[in-house]
Amino acid sequence: MIAGLIDTHCHLDAAEFDADRDAVVARAAASGVSAIVVPAVERANFGAVAAVCREFPGCVPAFGIHPMYVDRAREEDLDALRETLAAGSAVAVGEIGLDGFVRDRDEARQAFYFAEQLKIARDLELPVLLHVRRAVDAVLMHLRRIRVPGGIAHAFNGSRQQAEEFIRLGFRLGFGGAMTSPRATRLRALAAALPLDSIVLETDAPDIPPAWLLAAAADRPRNEPAELARIGAALAELRGVPVAEVVAATTRNAVATLPRLAAR
Repeated sequence: MIAGLIDTHCHLDAAEFDADRDAVVARAAASGVSAIVVPAVERANFGAVAAVCREFPGCVPAFGIHPMYVDRAREEDLDALRETLAAGSAVAVGEIGLDGFVRDRDEARQAFYFAEQLKIARDLELPVLLHVRRAVDAVLMHLRRIRVPGGIAHAFNGSRQQAEEFIRLGFRLGFGGAMTSPRATRLRALAAALPLDSIVLETDAPDIPPAWLLAAAADRPRNEPAELARIGAALAELRGVPVAEVVAATTRNAVATLPRLAAR
């Protein structure tokens, strides 16, 4: 049984960690992180994600095609994804979804790859890790049409109504560094008010650095999974509960959402 924190979204295979990945993992473990979910973003990095997860105990893979990478995806990549997932090591299909922020996006292409990957998740009975940036309602529309075994709305930053719709559909919401900014008043209010059993913790490292890293750096700093403990403490402070309660609940939530974590 996993007893420590679970980082439900960390791109540990990213080039930003190439110089010191061993130290990054060691710092995470020392800070109380016992499991790290490493999602892929395209077929080209399936192997890198798998290799990182083989090398570091506690790291588990998810495989998927990210909406920002669909422009270079091919339909045969979906067959490769299905085969990779069927091999059995993945805890989820991800990172998949829609992105309404990027310029010159091909919305039809994003929607096609998202829908096809939801069908794969449905067929293989796997949860999904969702990218929902400026696309929450569109993502929810697909989820109502193609039912999957739940998952996580990663880096959630929507409304209370949207949060409740994800919860109704069997999803949990990922909160991380963005929640630690004092200026993120709506997000912080949601983190404080939503049922604790609907929340999981994440870093999205090397991205979405928490407020204290941003304050200490002239340039945009690198995030890492060791920051998860302080992120969890920030959530506990917002909710007015002990840190241990947040750790226990978010870990329990992550395992319930990603059942294959229980076997790790």
